[in-house]
Amino acid sequence: MLKRPLLAGILPSRFLLLLSVLGPGIITANADNDASGIFGYSMAGAQYGYKMLWVLVLSTIALGVAQEICARMGAVTGRGLADLIREEYGPKITLFAMTALLIANFATTVSEFAGILAGVQLFLPPQIARFIVLPIAGMGVFLAVTRGSYRKLEKFLLGASLIYLLYIVSAVMSHPDWGQIAHSAFVAPFAGVHNVNAYVFIVINIIGTTITPWGQFYIQSSVRDKGVKPHEFKLLRMDVMFGAFFTTFIASAIVICCGTMLYPHPELHNLQDAGQAAAALAPLAGKFASVIFAIGLINASMFGAIAVPLSTAYAITESLGWESGVGRRIKEAPLFIGIFTLLIIASVLTVMVFPHHLSSLIILPNVVGGALLPIILVLMLLLVNKRRLMGTFVNSPAYNAIAWTTTVVIAVLSLTLLITTLLPH
Repeated sequence: MLKRPLLAGILPSRFLLLLSVLGPGIITANADNDASGIFGYSMAGAQYGYKMLWVLVLSTIALGVAQEICARMGAVTGRGLADLIREEYGPKITLFAMTALLIANFATTVSEFAGILAGVQLFLPPQIARFIVLPIAGMGVFLAVTRGSYRKLEKFLLGASLIYLLYIVSAVMSHPDWGQIAHSAFVAPFAGVHNVNAYVFIVINIIGTTITPWGQFYIQSSVRDKGVKPHEFKLLRMDVMFGAFFTTFIASAIVICCGTMLYPHPELHNLQDAGQAAAALAPLAGKFASVIFAIGLINASMFGAIAVPLSTAYAITESLGWESGVGRRIKEAPLFIGIFTLLIIASVLTVMVFPHHLSSLIILPNVVGGALLPIILVLMLLLVNKRRLMGTFVNSPAYNAIAWTTTVVIAVLSLTLLITTLLPH
């Protein structure tokens, strides 16, 4: 007789506890599916059909490992990644890392607003989208971060995460051959590939947009802001791993949609931006499929436009020991608000000045961020294995083997990305 009431009481309490830590993993992983991500997945589907889906399976593991490490450090130490780097490795390494991060994140923020413009131009005249909607979007991003609490922003971003489900609708509406998907992805992923250099470029581009430098800083700072404690980490790990799975599941839907509708048409293989992919779907899959693809692009770009400059402001202020946090006023956190605001304004102006270079602006972060990511991953792994900082929460030998292998592979791929970007492919 006692077991039933006890069980009834335990389950709701554990469910409420799960809800209390839910957010950082899902939000950070979904923000990886931003404008540059959607463009990369669209190119993969348009140029190679379903042959790139195997890459997303591996990316799920790599993303989950990388973000789990930073989430764990945030819960155990109660501090952000930049704060730990400054304390453990001194000002010179911190200055180098923060300078590189600022450059990479500026490129990424520019790509988010380029994605917003590419998506909005499918519904409105280019001049209205460029000079009216773009500044309004920038103001909306500014207000979302500076006029609310972390909890409110988190709820907003979790709600926006649901809009990513539209890509699943697009994939289903394209009526793919599921048997052909399985065969192309896992049986013959290299069949018919003649230009190895171009194939490798797309592989690296997919991985480069999945694991990002800013994402590691963002998830650790958001765990700190949320106040997650070490005893809650098992539930937080569920949030992180589900986020990694969900983001690559959505990415797979984009690849399937474009692989089904665009790959059979060679004239559509060389996309200029994700907005062009959405427009190309209209005559092939119907106007509705095109619209929901475009709405997904705008949502993803807005998502990234909030998360990326926010992670930058977190990292730089933490590295200097200044006050930071969502909802802080200018008097409370002047540097935090200043960096965030400057990134928004500079990014909006860059896209307004160069509206005909959306392809370059959107793909740029995957190149710039690739040079920084291995450095951040190495620093993360050194920090997470310091027993003085992490106690019993250091990596196990098996986990270290996986994490270091992931780091080496990403380092090699990042270097290859830089080389293949500079050379013809």
